[in-house]
Amino acid sequence: MNLPFYIAKRYLLAKKSHNLINIISAISVAGVGVGAFALIVVLSVFNGFEKVIGTMIDTTTPDLLIEPTAGKWIDMDSSALQELSGMKGVRGVVEVIEEDALFRYREKQHIGRIKAVGNNFQDLKVLDSLIVEGEALLSTEGVNQAVAGIGVAWYLGFQAGANFDLLQVYVPRRGNPGSFSIDQGFNVESIRVGGIFSSQQDFDGQIVYVPLAFARQLLELENKSSAVEVYLHQGADAKKIKQKIVSVTANNFTVKNRYEQQETLFNIMKSEKWAIFIILTFILFMATFNVIGSLTMLIVDKKKDTQILRQLGASPPVIRRLFLFEGLLISTAGGIIGLGLGIILVWIQEVFGVIGLGDGSGAFVIDAYPVDLQLMDVFVVLITVLVIGGFASFMTVKWLVKKLV
Repeated sequence: MNLPFYIAKRYLLAKKSHNLINIISAISVAGVGVGAFALIVVLSVFNGFEKVIGTMIDTTTPDLLIEPTAGKWIDMDSSALQELSGMKGVRGVVEVIEEDALFRYREKQHIGRIKAVGNNFQDLKVLDSLIVEGEALLSTEGVNQAVAGIGVAWYLGFQAGANFDLLQVYVPRRGNPGSFSIDQGFNVESIRVGGIFSSQQDFDGQIVYVPLAFARQLLELENKSSAVEVYLHQGADAKKIKQKIVSVTANNFTVKNRYEQQETLFNIMKSEKWAIFIILTFILFMATFNVIGSLTMLIVDKKKDTQILRQLGASPPVIRRLFLFEGLLISTAGGIIGLGLGIILVWIQEVFGVIGLGDGSGAFVIDAYPVDLQLMDVFVVLITVLVIGGFASFMTVKWLVKKLV
């Protein structure tokens, strides 16, 4: 039997000679529990938002993106595109042109970007689940159509399917010597808006999808594109396919996965998450002062017990371990209780969506605070509680037992 642990457990559960020590011990457990509860809940909320944003990004972001290593344009021949399309796990390969543009509808203007995509983009049904008005078609009966973000539609005040007023797209004319005249300095084409999509705010307020042929005519390009998007079948190994594409293209292009395409956004989200974690950990550290107080009063209260143990042959290290276990038990009990309550709350929110976002008017993409409980977070929070509680207990016991025993 581990004597120090056994006695520490009895001290935690048994009544003390002074009721005040019981109250302080309960406060210590509650303080650590609140800290652990807050940590796991906040981390789960951040995970939830990261998952929601990642899902919205994943819808419009290709699995792999091929960009030029130098310069702005890719001139990839049809045989190379066919080779990419024939790779195992590849669902589709789409040539893309992205370019800044000025959009004009009636008397309103808005600066955004056109995203021109090849004909096979329509077959991949990337935008189908995001359409809020009209249809995700870039061509109907041989007539070019645009699919605009809901933010662009809001800025310019148009609706999908309007046949009387077309969306005018202006881009700077290539080789333009610097004319400030719109007629001389810009190429302009008009196009019907057939659909409006909604994904994430920044993207929706900038992007208008147009057919690749329309953009090439507008930009006076022939067979060039600014990137090639690769879409994979579900379950395909993106890492292996990326390596294969790099070898096929002989390192002439840069190939990015989804994380690398949105690296800045994901890094910001992770930084915010761990910044909050550090702040809450500091609050948890402050809560361990209750553990220090509880241990101090317990050591003073049990001074007679420690003298009896010394007379029975217990060495100072044994007595130190006794009170160290006491502090660890308080921290562990608080951590487990806090984690348990936090996990229950996260589960309730995930299943039932009890805590809503906004007033229920549908102004948000989701109706309730998103949460996502991750096993690694549970492990990190528990280790954090034990480390902080163990450190506070060790320093308290080391100093006090030396003075009193």
